[in-house]
Amino acid sequence: MITRNLLALGLAAVTVAGCTTAGPLPPTNVVRYHLGAPIARGTVSVEPATAPGVPASLEFKTYAAAVESQLLKAGYTLPATGATPDYIATVGFIRREAAGPPRRSAFSIGLGGGSFSGGRNGGVGLGGGVGIPIGGGGASTVLVAELAVTIKRRVDQSPIWEGRAQGVSDIKSADQQAGKLATALFTGFPGESGRTIEVR
Repeated sequence: MITRNLLALGLAAVTVAGCTTAGPLPPTNVVRYHLGAPIARGTVSVEPATAPGVPASLEFKTYAAAVESQLLKAGYTLPATGATPDYIATVGFIRREAAGPPRRSAFSIGLGGGSFSGGRNGGVGLGGGVGIPIGGGGASTVLVAELAVTIKRRVDQSPIWEGRAQGVSDIKSADQQAGKLATALFTGFPGESGRTIEVR
């Protein structure tokens, strides 16, 4: 099962040595899984990866819109009003602010594994710390986030494609992070199954 492979992967730790405020943030890490066969296109509906009946958050709508935009670019279309879609794309995400240690040190991200939901900080623990050392003994604040998308056939709920994108953005550009992650996730869609890539 694609799902088991993706969950077994967990969230990898990313380490970039010697990062300072003068240097760029690390690239977005992306991994995708599929069966290797051509990915069929059709109509698709984007839904939160939450239990049935749980209302979607405002943040989810931002991520859902970013994913929907990328699905359309990948060749999918939206179903007509009242029509049943061929595919369901479930979207889950986590994000949180993190501050680094007040010293010059390596930049590192530690993300723990878990399941996703469609709400803020839903269902996934972020282990470890995130820090960007700056001059004067202070530390900047960054936003750590991960986006997970699964495309399933509506008729039998079987997954045909899954992917995760994880990255860090400056707190000042937090409103752009959903688009950044979605764009990275669908770069070269469907992508090579099981291979982790870095997207700037």
